Amino acid sequence: MPPARLSTKLDYQSLLDKHDTWMFDCDGVLWNGDRLVDGAVKVLEILRSHNKSVLFVTNNATKSRPSYKKKFDKLGVEAHVDEIFGSAYAAAVYVSSVMKLPKDKKVYVVGMEGLEQELASEGISYIGGTDPADATLASFSLSSFTRDPAVAAVLCGLDTAINYTKLSKAFQYLQDPATTFLVTNDDSTYPAEGGLLPGAGAISAPLKTASGREPLSIGKPAKTMLDCIKAKHNFDPKRTIMVGDRLNTDILFGQNGGLSTLLVLTGITHIEDIEGPNASTIVPEYVTNSIGDLRILA
Repeated sequence: MPPARLSTKLDYQSLLDKHDTWMFDCDGVLWNGDRLVDGAVKVLEILRSHNKSVLFVTNNATKSRPSYKKKFDKLGVEAHVDEIFGSAYAAAVYVSSVMKLPKDKKVYVVGMEGLEQELASEGISYIGGTDPADATLASFSLSSFTRDPAVAAVLCGLDTAINYTKLSKAFQYLQDPATTFLVTNDDSTYPAEGGLLPGAGAISAPLKTASGREPLSIGKPAKTMLDCIKAKHNFDPKRTIMVGDRLNTDILFGQNGGLSTLLVLTGITHIEDIEGPNASTIVPEYVTNSIGDLRILA
């Protein structure tokens, strides 16, 4: 069944009446890079004025929740730390609460400061990440590398300073089948101002190829992310809607969790991706051009 195309005030009013909890992806939905989507702030204000719960669910693993809130503040978007759920936070919760990593064990990180901050907030020891010793662009040599026997997991997220040294060290740890292989998310790209850039999935791809191992992905569309949200917020899936711009993460995430789904066309997905002979098999329940369309409810 094709998605319902929203266009009239009655369409949007019906959507508002049916859903008490609104989950939003951020990049491509509320903003692109550092440019707000027109009307996004007003729509969030409308939802809050109708006593709707607003949550932000992002696969961005480069920032911790407090750091991510600074971006909301900078762009003038109201958000509270406990409303923000990023894949870095979900990954840290998974390691501490599901894996129950012993205190004498460590995680080798391919990622950025935000991922480190979330691990630290959960009391998880780690190496790698932003360590200057891993920032070298010099040729990696096994003769000068010694594995840390305490490393029990490799966690890979988006890393804009990725290099051969980081990949080589992570690969060495993954040679031990007992080492858990985790990725914050599998996004191949992410929308930035002016176009697309390689995402976390592009960073972990060399490790998958070299190790021959398939990692556990924590972020959307994995159920792990929704479980993380459920642990902190009480919501009825039947009265909850996921708003996103990407079919294979946002929309599939909502469908996997039994949520309604609303696709916006301000990010990754275009109308030809859901209509016509080459349309995706992942079909949202609703589609609208932009989140700003809901301003008609003001």
